[in-house]
Amino acid sequence: MSTARLFSIVCLLLAQSLAPAQGTAENYQSAASIRQRFNNRVLNPTLQSVWSADGKELRYSLRQPDGSLENFVVELASGKLSKSKDPVTPERKRPARRSSDRGSFPAPKAVSPDEHWEVVFNEHNVYVRDRATKEDAPFSFEGTEKEPFRGDVYWSPDSKKFVAFRHRAGGDRRVTLVESSPRDQVQPKLMSYNYLKPGDAIPQRFPVMFHIDGALKLASADSRLDSAARRDDRLFNNPWSINHCHWSPLSDRFTFLYNARGHQTMRVIAIDAGSRKKSILIDEECKTFFDYSNKTYFRHLPDDTCLWMSERSGWNHIDRIDSRTGEVKNAVTKGEWVVAGVDHIDDKKQQIWLRVMGYDKSEDPYHVHHARVNLDGSNFTLLDEGNGTHDLQWAPQRDFFIDTYSRIDAPPVHVLRDADGKKILDLATADITALKETDWQAPEPFALPGRDGKTLIYGYIVRPTHFDPKKKYPVIESIYAGPHSNFCVKRFTPTFYESPMAELGFIVIKMDGMGTNWRSKAFHDVCWQNLADSGFPDRIAVINALAKTHPEMDLSRGVGIYGGSAGGQSTLAGLLHHGDFYTVGVADCGCHDNRMDKIWWNEAWMGWPVGPHYAEQSNVTNAHKLTGKLMLVVGEKDNNVDPASTMQVANALIKANKDFDLLVMPGVGHGAAEGPYASRRRADFFVRHLMGVEPRR
Repeated sequence: MSTARLFSIVCLLLAQSLAPAQGTAENYQSAASIRQRFNNRVLNPTLQSVWSADGKELRYSLRQPDGSLENFVVELASGKLSKSKDPVTPERKRPARRSSDRGSFPAPKAVSPDEHWEVVFNEHNVYVRDRATKEDAPFSFEGTEKEPFRGDVYWSPDSKKFVAFRHRAGGDRRVTLVESSPRDQVQPKLMSYNYLKPGDAIPQRFPVMFHIDGALKLASADSRLDSAARRDDRLFNNPWSINHCHWSPLSDRFTFLYNARGHQTMRVIAIDAGSRKKSILIDEECKTFFDYSNKTYFRHLPDDTCLWMSERSGWNHIDRIDSRTGEVKNAVTKGEWVVAGVDHIDDKKQQIWLRVMGYDKSEDPYHVHHARVNLDGSNFTLLDEGNGTHDLQWAPQRDFFIDTYSRIDAPPVHVLRDADGKKILDLATADITALKETDWQAPEPFALPGRDGKTLIYGYIVRPTHFDPKKKYPVIESIYAGPHSNFCVKRFTPTFYESPMAELGFIVIKMDGMGTNWRSKAFHDVCWQNLADSGFPDRIAVINALAKTHPEMDLSRGVGIYGGSAGGQSTLAGLLHHGDFYTVGVADCGCHDNRMDKIWWNEAWMGWPVGPHYAEQSNVTNAHKLTGKLMLVVGEKDNNVDPASTMQVANALIKANKDFDLLVMPGVGHGAAEGPYASRRRADFFVRHLMGVEPRR
């Protein structure tokens, strides 16, 4: 049996798994080998691949339907396949997650590196304990119940200094829900949980440096004298977060990353260990926002430089910066494409491995490729090739890898490559002949200009399996426009989230409009204090353009729209602000007013402090503009988005004398519309109002 045939079996099994519960992939990792087992519960056989410990061969074990095993070996150097009598038995380990390098920072420890001292907290203050004599001495005196010292401790390598944190409590807002119909009792249950919202006071911490000079009493007296100087936090006085803490190897200074509330200022602050003077090492300010949850990368290197991720060029890239002066030594990456993540760094070789997007201008800019580049910015090497989004499986010594790539309209291809990306062996292209012999309809990808007439918007069309190009089909858009990512599927899959809706006789459109992530900074910035936009000017332009070249698309009744969470917010916004285009919508568990939803997500894009723009873009404020057909869905136990957000929209619609449907799901949490009953009601709503047919008659 050929290698290609083996991989075809794997890919066909995965392609024919019609639901996650029917097909699973588990990873096993040990120090000696990396194994990936593909197990399909619908069909047999099962294929398992195992890198050998020395990285010179790749072993396969194919379990046949009768339970017997056939074992194969691929010699990586030659690409030769041979049958083996040796079984390949996996070690049952915890499943290994795909990891990304997030920067190397030591974990905080209360005990000093020389194990002589230990920091303890007592009566809201810092004490140091001599672990030999068990003697404690106070090192701070300003801690109070409202601003205590507690938590992490960072010791200098020489064990003579440490940094502890003074804390400031945040707000105590709680959301209270009623579970009307609990399973274990007749009476309702009350549930309450902490839930900060935009504008609330947040918990904050401030680093304070202490010195150990060999005598606890002298040190504690010294601490009392300079406690006022230690409280000088003018350079970092309003933190959303302080993290990435690091002592220099010489113990002469301590650095940390300061993300100011509002996410428009990011700084690396340095505290000189001798003078305790605070200074700014890296200072970036942004007129809109830093995408701190996705694009923060800060790592110190052995040569007294550091790596810093930034969008100051207009694209997400990495610079190498002098750790002493803060000056940019060189751009590690640059160009009109983005770094999507860091996978690995080799300090000795001075190289970095990256995931990149938009590098090949002939491809969909959301396709993920992998590259390696020297830390001085030289010798940028693309490690994979092929039009699609790529995943790499590295051998333990990182001298070979399997490159797997696909597109929504092209099945997976598997290639064996060496560490420089040179192709050694074509392993397989997935065989989807059986899939094509069914009524399966391949999705149709598109790239069309958005609001400005030139920026391409990418997405796809999903059709029913019984599609007839001579007929007309109502159009529905499935929307999720959260600025934290992009949301169109890029890998091959036989079914899409939108497929069940299409199967009812609709054409369903999915796209990533402006304001979503992983394009240029300008593309992303459209969302800034502007979530009601949701990319609608792009979406409307694209759907109108598609209708001109796709006569099967029937827009005569308007366009339907549905989504959940941020997609629920966008769904209703589409009806309120573009009611001449979107005429029917189902909004599930929407964060309809950004003042009502979780603090981190909403302040990230709407900013801080809370200003009038929050109210101006609220679906509650604009509820009176409704002209189309609306269904609101919400779960009474939603602890992600406060369900009161949906009820406040309902209240505003009632006050405006607007007709709408409201479905409250007892005992259900976030994503209520995805359950069997609610999803059926959603489907019925579109059939009734876009097809003009009363469902289930």
